[in-house]
Amino acid sequence: MPKIIIDGKPIDCRDGVPVLQAALEAGWDVPHYCYHPALSIVASCRLCLMEMKQPDPKTKELVWSPRLVPSCQTPVREGMEVRFDSPKVVSNQQHCMEYFLVNHPLDCPVCDQAGECYLQDYSFKFGHATSRMVEAKTVNPKKDIGSKTLLYQDRCVMCSRCVRFCNEVAGHGELCVVNRGNHSEIDCFPGIPLENPLQGNVVDICPVGSLLDKDFLMKQRVWMLKSADSICTGCSTGCAIHIDNNEGQVWRLKPRYSPGVNDFWMCDEGRFGWKFINDPQRITKLTLRRGNDAEYPDWSELPTVLKLRFDQAVAGNGNGDGHGKIAAVLSPFMSCEEAWLLVQFIRALSPTATLAMGPIPTAGEDQNFPLGNGAKPKFTIRAEKCPNRRGIELILKAAGGDIVALEDFTKRAAKAEFAAAWIVGGYPSAWVPKDLATAASHIRLVVAQDILPNDLTAAAAIVLPACAWAEREGTFINHDNKLQPFSAALPPPEGAQRDGQYLYTAAGHPGLYRAAKVRELMSATIPEMKTPHIPPAPPEHMH
Repeated sequence: MPKIIIDGKPIDCRDGVPVLQAALEAGWDVPHYCYHPALSIVASCRLCLMEMKQPDPKTKELVWSPRLVPSCQTPVREGMEVRFDSPKVVSNQQHCMEYFLVNHPLDCPVCDQAGECYLQDYSFKFGHATSRMVEAKTVNPKKDIGSKTLLYQDRCVMCSRCVRFCNEVAGHGELCVVNRGNHSEIDCFPGIPLENPLQGNVVDICPVGSLLDKDFLMKQRVWMLKSADSICTGCSTGCAIHIDNNEGQVWRLKPRYSPGVNDFWMCDEGRFGWKFINDPQRITKLTLRRGNDAEYPDWSELPTVLKLRFDQAVAGNGNGDGHGKIAAVLSPFMSCEEAWLLVQFIRALSPTATLAMGPIPTAGEDQNFPLGNGAKPKFTIRAEKCPNRRGIELILKAAGGDIVALEDFTKRAAKAEFAAAWIVGGYPSAWVPKDLATAASHIRLVVAQDILPNDLTAAAAIVLPACAWAEREGTFINHDNKLQPFSAALPPPEGAQRDGQYLYTAAGHPGLYRAAKVRELMSATIPEMKTPHIPPAPPEHMH
């Protein structure tokens, strides 16, 4: 681990990283636009220039070099000494910022990037308070470069992050720099719009308000948003994300740094796949049915009602072997904690109860990026479109006993082998197989836990509203067997209760449900629950 000196202070840094990265990781706020740790280095913005000690050509003594060097392009080496606080470096930063603002429109009050814009921040901290520009600014048109993205070229600082991302990570290469010198612009290749499956990331990495998300445009001011750390449920990659929300509503999802999982990125499928949360048809009431009559009891009555109705169903089944005729179908959209609590409840009713896992949604094959260059994948969109298959498999394995495939459960249910079954959905779209809905009609008591109405909830004796993942907390296990915690961003819909809470109560635990508390209980018999994967916090001033 090399040791270098920055502004007179010795620091330890990782071998092979640029000085800029070492400085950021050590807490220095070094301004930069073009540098991104996951992209190639072009050293074009010149904001991160530094002074560095080099051997004098005559005396060979280490002296401060008269020429500034880019810290993003200079790898660390043992004993090197650099500084960012010298008058020469500060003057360079001020002149660079002045140049970036020469033609920049003063439209911060209407710019979506305001509040998280590094042009604003750097202008305030490293630039001049006034501008010497008196001529008319060059005005560039807005460009509609894709179905989800707008380009405001007159705000662009030509950092080329977006171009490099499309070439090096997505591999589609739709964006390019056209013209030369002060006429340079970002644009699409003719006839090739920005439509790759990762294109939303160009908005995330744009340091100014040049690339904008049409879905979020003019919706919220960013300083009004609250953010919760979560996990994307779009596929089994399990991307770490931020859920930005306000007034009880999700407004956008953004990737969260998680090395070895999604690094800095997320796909559009996950980024824009949260709209079902706002579906007006969502189930929000606890519903009990007796024949054609429906009741909506208080949540406090649920544990008593569940035990009573299960006992009645088993007693009235008339098949003998009463309690062995209970079953539960767990969903791969449940958290590990919720699945464990449901298994606890079911197995408390019947130690020989049958357990199964619901359908595993898939679509096509895994998509690796970048495309077509033979390089090691930097990002993968998984064909498995659920977040927690491996977590449910772990819970079922730990439960032991009668564990069957969904097909076997369906066949046995169709033969009226079960007196009662608790079936969990929570899928973001239609999911109930026709044969499962038909088989469920042969079960005396069906408890359906789901987020949207379907054939099962229409016929179930007890309907439990399921919350979307953004309204819950718990853990998922991704394709790489990483146990990843997620937290709730929103309260449950009015009239509903979080799945974890009513399962926690039904399983006989007092008080409030807390995922961490349940994980502690689980870890006594499931060692894998002891060590959740917690991504490291990125350096404060890195972007």
